[in-house]
Amino acid sequence: MSETPSKFESKTRALGGTEQNWFKAVAGGTGITALALQISNEPNISLFKKSLEKIQNDHPSLNSMLHKNTSNGSPCFIINPPIPSIRLNIVTESKTSELLRTLMSHGSNESVSPLHLILEHELNTNEWSDTTGHSLCMGGVPLWYANAYTLPDHKWALVFRLHAGICDRTTAVSLLKELKEAMREKEGGYKEKGNMGIEELIPSGKAKKTLWSHGKDMMAYSLNSVRFTNLKFKDVKSPRRSEVVRLKMNTQETHMLLTGCKVRGIKLCGVLAAATLLAAYSSKRNSSNNHRRKYGVIFLNDCRSYLQPSLSIHEFGFYHSAILTSHEVKGEETLWKLATMIYMAFLNSKNNNKHFSDMGDLNFLMSKAIDNPSLTPSSSLRTSLVTVFEDPVIETSGDDERELGLDDYIGCASAHGVGPSIAIFDTIRDGQLDCACVYPAPLHSREQMQELLVNMKIKLLEGFKMEEKLEI
Repeated sequence: MSETPSKFESKTRALGGTEQNWFKAVAGGTGITALALQISNEPNISLFKKSLEKIQNDHPSLNSMLHKNTSNGSPCFIINPPIPSIRLNIVTESKTSELLRTLMSHGSNESVSPLHLILEHELNTNEWSDTTGHSLCMGGVPLWYANAYTLPDHKWALVFRLHAGICDRTTAVSLLKELKEAMREKEGGYKEKGNMGIEELIPSGKAKKTLWSHGKDMMAYSLNSVRFTNLKFKDVKSPRRSEVVRLKMNTQETHMLLTGCKVRGIKLCGVLAAATLLAAYSSKRNSSNNHRRKYGVIFLNDCRSYLQPSLSIHEFGFYHSAILTSHEVKGEETLWKLATMIYMAFLNSKNNNKHFSDMGDLNFLMSKAIDNPSLTPSSSLRTSLVTVFEDPVIETSGDDERELGLDDYIGCASAHGVGPSIAIFDTIRDGQLDCACVYPAPLHSREQMQELLVNMKIKLLEGFKMEEKLEI
């Protein structure tokens, strides 16, 4: 390291309830966050490493190790350890080519781009799978990794892999922003105020719930989840991995989609969820019309601005909460009607503080599903049909991207342990919608999920036609 990574002494912090849950989930394969950048300018490795060091020095969470307390066996973070956690691994062109050949030889991977394949490879590389391992008890395990791959055609891939306990989607987006600034050697930096679990920052009274309410809500969640309709499972026995398919829309289509949301006072998450439900419903329709099917939709919302004290987007950690909603679909709903209904159900729950008051309940149910897969259909560990984020990531290319030679990037998290059938990570990049959709394979196949995305886009295009009729 070019400079001391921390001005503070090392200390240990116990994990909060949500972080504890991610400790268990990531070990099983859900919550490994990967951010992959493809660049056409040869990276300055020395500058890249220096930039990583700068970012790590600004963020105690990135300068932490995952450790297991030897006295009571509980997991904890070692903050500012004597040995910094970042390790930059340079993958040569020959090793990258060998890896790509191996990945392309698997099933339906032949048509997938090198960047896409490397992203999936990173999503399924799990240093945190052995939660009882010797290294976890002794020296601790780093919470993030950085790799640089040499791709064909004079391109390179810079990839970060992070543990969900320190990285929600906002953290991943801010990490990319800070990296681009550091690579251009801009002045300044972002110093975190602290390093605490989300539960410690919930405003007083917001998470309050009576014992009766806890019991009633737990019963409702449990009964509802049993009745949820799932996508058809292809293979419930083979070892699982996370794979990704992408849903893209051009500038005009994206503009019409956002205009339709604005007119109705809803957000993009509502219409993406509605398109997913309608596409899933149509995939199961055989001979019976108007057959009701119930689907689960999980909304993830960034709580930083609601916490006490409030946090900026440059406070790294996991500060999202989940709101689980259920919706019946008969097949006769229009896209916009269903989207409005789904979004309003989420908004009503959020206005009633369920993102805080139900946090413990949902963490408990998720933990029980991890411990007892048989409680879920076909031991699939599926918690809902789809997970969406309340707000999309919005990116506009500028000097930073041009100087880096940034051609493409994909950011998402794994979901082959406990989780939904499809997790949608939506980005509006230069006015165009780009969704990285993560699913558990071979529980679902790439062909199955690509077909689902085709049907989703058909539903969205049908919604546009309705918009045109309204304008006329």
